[in-house]
Amino acid sequence: MNLTKVLTFVFLLLAVGIGYYLINGIISSVEEEERIAAIERRVIEKLQFIRDAEVAYKDAHGQFTSDWDKLINFIDTGKIFITQRREETVLLDYGAEETTIHIDTLGSVSVRDSIYNNPVYQKFNLNNLMFVPVTREKFELFADKIERSGVNVDVFEVKDPSPINPARRGENSIKGPLRVGSRTEVTTAGNWE
Repeated sequence: MNLTKVLTFVFLLLAVGIGYYLINGIISSVEEEERIAAIERRVIEKLQFIRDAEVAYKDAHGQFTSDWDKLINFIDTGKIFITQRREETVLLDYGAEETTIHIDTLGSVSVRDSIYNNPVYQKFNLNNLMFVPVTREKFELFADKIERSGVNVDVFEVKDPSPINPARRGENSIKGPLRVGSRTEVTTAGNWE
């Protein structure tokens, strides 16, 4: 065997090794991205459920809650009242109108039946509501009142304390951790929407 054949064989083995290394790196990074996306979908589903529960809690109690026990107890045993609104308008002298609003309570439905009616939410274990999927850390739950244009309004925020996605970690991350609501703005939207 001459030197050319030996070098050809060595370079061929080296090229195959580098090709395997590159392909394996690409495949593993794609699999990691798919794993992160699947986990984030589970976190988003749970955040949507918590948002629905917080909105129902506010409708029933007039404010959001930052206490997991109160929220879970409300979902488990709370009631949402079904109301009907009627307006009665009476024509007064000189074309003026007087409108009277009547609100009638027709009955109530349990929060569990109302929120769990969505098939996506039926698989949630209520005792695990406060925990982030996979990491099992507690979501950060915040509720308070802020002033906007001279009016106090209720706000809440639920946030993943330690995101799986490296792009969502750290103070300077562009995306920020997955969260719903805001501590400083009047919104119930999630930052993935």
